[in-house]
Amino acid sequence: MSYTPEPAHRILSLGAGVQSTTLLLLSAIGELPTLDYAIFADTGWEPAAVYRHLDEVERLVPHPANIPILRVSSGNIRADALDPGHRFASMPLYILNKDGSSGMTRRQCTGEYKIKPIKREVRRILGYPYPARVPRGVYVEQWIGISTDEFHRAKDSDVKYTRHSFPLIDLGLSRQDCLKLLADHGWESTPKSACLGCPFHGNAQWRQIRDGSPEEWADVVEFDAAIRAGNARANSEGRPLLGQAYLHRSRRPLAEAPIDRLGRAELRALQQLTPAEEELETGPEDGCSPFSCRSGEAVA
Repeated sequence: MSYTPEPAHRILSLGAGVQSTTLLLLSAIGELPTLDYAIFADTGWEPAAVYRHLDEVERLVPHPANIPILRVSSGNIRADALDPGHRFASMPLYILNKDGSSGMTRRQCTGEYKIKPIKREVRRILGYPYPARVPRGVYVEQWIGISTDEFHRAKDSDVKYTRHSFPLIDLGLSRQDCLKLLADHGWESTPKSACLGCPFHGNAQWRQIRDGSPEEWADVVEFDAAIRAGNARANSEGRPLLGQAYLHRSRRPLAEAPIDRLGRAELRALQQLTPAEEELETGPEDGCSPFSCRSGEAVA
């Protein structure tokens, strides 16, 4: 009979979106075991609404339950993308090639700006910062906010000092269940978590930024124009992009992109759209939590 040691800590990967906020709440009110920590990986370019939500949640939910929220970062993803002197982990930008064909750049941002700083903090908590070797059998139980409608995203950890746990799946909770639970506790305004200029925004999210936050809209429009030639570091090193890069999947400048294509009648009939059409309008339902990037590909 093999012995499985207990985790040294229970830690939540906190994206500050619907699912991870639900896990934090359930732990704080005693419906789940008490977390030792919640780790928020800050890309430096989250929407103001996410930072406001995180500040308010921290004050009212985990603080009374003595659950510390640890904010970690690998830098500012916006500034790094535009800095020719900085090594940049590429965002999944939409590419229009010179021959009219389309493509996308590699997605490295989740690993660099979300997963990497979380792993670094987990090692620090365990007392074995890199390059120290974490002893065999020493690990944390890391909660990931993946619900039943996203069960295909649930992946094992790729390091032995972290073991992933998916309490929402264990409880049989869907995203809609999470939304209802949050609303029952006064958190119905919980936003989706994603970088302000995430290329996987749906049209509805782009409109929300444009119509609800003019300063943030100006920011993403400026960034979209600035990355037209691709990675600033690559360009400075003589490795220019062969096509042009865009934030919007139409591969047009964001200020001119067809984000108003669906009118009220189409929005009322949204449930009749094909999955591809619906995603174009709303974006993928899940937010960009560290281990379930909204690109559709889980990151181990």
